[in-house]
Amino acid sequence: MSGLLQLSGIVIDLVHVIDRLPASGDEVESTQFSIAAGGGFNAMVAARRMGASVTYGGVLGTGLMADIAARALAVEHIRNAGLHPATIDQGSCAVLVDSAGERSFITHHGAERRVTLAHLNSLNASGYDYALLTGYSLYKPESAEAFVPWLSMLARPPQLFFDPGPVVADIPKLALDSAMARADWVSTNAREARILTGENDPAESSILLARGRRGALVRQGPEGCWLADESGVQHVKAFQVTCIDSNGAGDTHDGAFLAALIAGASPRDATNLANAAAALSTTQIGPATSPGLEETRRFMRRSGQDVAAGSRERVQPGR
Repeated sequence: MSGLLQLSGIVIDLVHVIDRLPASGDEVESTQFSIAAGGGFNAMVAARRMGASVTYGGVLGTGLMADIAARALAVEHIRNAGLHPATIDQGSCAVLVDSAGERSFITHHGAERRVTLAHLNSLNASGYDYALLTGYSLYKPESAEAFVPWLSMLARPPQLFFDPGPVVADIPKLALDSAMARADWVSTNAREARILTGENDPAESSILLARGRRGALVRQGPEGCWLADESGVQHVKAFQVTCIDSNGAGDTHDGAFLAALIAGASPRDATNLANAAAALSTTQIGPATSPGLEETRRFMRRSGQDVAAGSRERVQPGR
């Protein structure tokens, strides 16, 4: 085995496109509605469409939502490493996308939280280049109780890529410290970086997050991304698009960045590719809207940029 192991769970997104959020006791009508696999699925799709081999290491359940998740994995040719399904259904998330493209969430957790130490040990993580973990796997006690001891025992390989996500402030200190201590890469947005470091300047926060590890990314949406690694800190500019839905853009960035690293790209070129893929993902409604590798390259060329030649030779489109 090689490639990427996704440790964080899939939930099913129920996406409503609305003009505005309802006030308490109010009702609004959605102009579009869709049901799609989301959560940990988003980054997997991005990595797969960028050419990486991807395995789902989370838990699948039993029921209507779990069936949607299983079909989505099959469509994208993503392997499911789970040996035993949970006896409850997959979690779901009502996603409200307003006229500015911003999203709000209402989440119900399910099988994706039924992670055990035995399950994690069964994944044979050492066979993968990278493992991806998000804060959603750590802020609930039932899954954190498995991840904390497992992370302390996790050898290299794989390299661990940790994205604490919007729940960063809710992750118990022991769980957060365990992930940060093991992480080879940390990826956040500017708000999350500020919470982790206490530093308002995203460039400075990226430097702090990169200390003692291979590197860190601090994403700023349409303002680009700060990359800190052994070569120093640099700003990688964003690609300009008209955003209609930012849902899953950070996940797309994570997956595209990891796929590029797996293919041999430098962190700088991987960040540039990830910026382009994340930008394109915001031009569609839905959670798992990562473009394919060739579409991303065409977009980069139109913008006067491209991935490095070495990466171009080694990366193969996933679909």
